[in-house]
Amino acid sequence: MVRAFRGFWLAALLLVCFTATAQRVEGDRASAQGPYEAEVSVNGQGEAERNTGYARALSAVLAKLSGSRNISSQPGVGQELRRAKEYVKGYDYRQDEGVGPTGAPTFGTTLIVRFDKDEVDDLIETLGLPVWPMPRPKPVLWLGIDDGKGPRLVGLSQANAARTALNRAKDRGFALGLPSGNAAEQATVGAIWRGDSAAVARASLRYSPPMQLIGKVYRSGAEWKGDWTFVDNGKVLSTWSTTDTDARRVIATGADGAADALTKRYAKRSATGTPGTYAITFTGVDSSDDYMRLAGYLDNLQIVRKITPQRATPEGVTLALELPTGLPGFKRMAMRDGVVVPAEDDMPVYHLR
Repeated sequence: MVRAFRGFWLAALLLVCFTATAQRVEGDRASAQGPYEAEVSVNGQGEAERNTGYARALSAVLAKLSGSRNISSQPGVGQELRRAKEYVKGYDYRQDEGVGPTGAPTFGTTLIVRFDKDEVDDLIETLGLPVWPMPRPKPVLWLGIDDGKGPRLVGLSQANAARTALNRAKDRGFALGLPSGNAAEQATVGAIWRGDSAAVARASLRYSPPMQLIGKVYRSGAEWKGDWTFVDNGKVLSTWSTTDTDARRVIATGADGAADALTKRYAKRSATGTPGTYAITFTGVDSSDDYMRLAGYLDNLQIVRKITPQRATPEGVTLALELPTGLPGFKRMAMRDGVVVPAEDDMPVYHLR
């Protein structure tokens, strides 16, 4: 009986320790922190799945840093996404549990990737990508929704109604705030509905910064429609409308439109060279095999838009290259790859290794 009593307390002690450990792990769940980290869903923890996740995570980081929703279509980005592993500083996994549409539990794996800041910044400069400077503003989202029962303002206590917009803003590299939603602010929904952005701006004076994303979302036949206005310090920067069968997707487009307006105004391209066509001479091209190797390398560089042969002499081959990031961008990429290296400091002459 004594042994049984001791066994009971030993089991209880182990249970307490396990619970405490589980709580610590739960409290320390890995998550992306800062603009150089990203989270992506993966189907497993194998290397192939992880490398695919690296590419999607790097695309997400570049999108946050630039504010662009089409960053992967920029010259050179697709090529670098295939090399995403080279920019990774570290990674973690997180197991997520949720509830499916039928009420059954669902389980997923999230890959959290941390990228090397200096390497990513160098990539941005090499490719001449736009950069949206930090710190970034936190506009106030004045959202009115009419589901057939009359328009109502979405305040802090109804944040879940605006969740898709809040999450989309995070994906685009900034944050949206919500008004407190007190009685006086609830009356602002009338100004939202009649498109009086000046009245909404006055109601927003207590908040900082003086930026407002104003949206009204309502039924339009079988669909939902959203009418949006983005105001920066009293100036309307953009207006747009969206329709969808899902109100959540309509609400998310508000954050996209705000990000587009902000990046158009504040994002600047990195200080690379002037886009244009440049004549570059390549030495060390001593055979047809050398020429084919050089041509293959240049053809695979996405920052080289077009190649036009100009002349060939015993000293070298001169090619006209159309470069969207100019000579500095080409030099950075060449020095990183090491296939061709600068042969002269102040002349566009490279040596094929």
